[in-house]
Amino acid sequence: MRLRTLGIVLSVIGLLMIIYTGFNYVTTEKVVDLGPIKINAEKNHPVQWSPIVGVVLLAGGILIVFTDKKAKV
Repeated sequence: MRLRTLGIVLSVIGLLMIIYTGFNYVTTEKVVDLGPIKINAEKNHPVQWSPIVGVVLLAGGILIVFTDKKAKV
């Protein structure tokens, strides 16, 4: 049962990595701080990964699910 659950989780993560190939997060940096005058800049940080990693995870998850079923039969 544990291997089947692991296979399903890997398959879902792999499918999500194929659909969404990355995300962005924003940080705020202080540029100028002169007494009452404060200027901040928002900096965008992209995080990207290859969809090939998602395909490998999806295939591995499916393989784990099917080998777990054969082992019980």
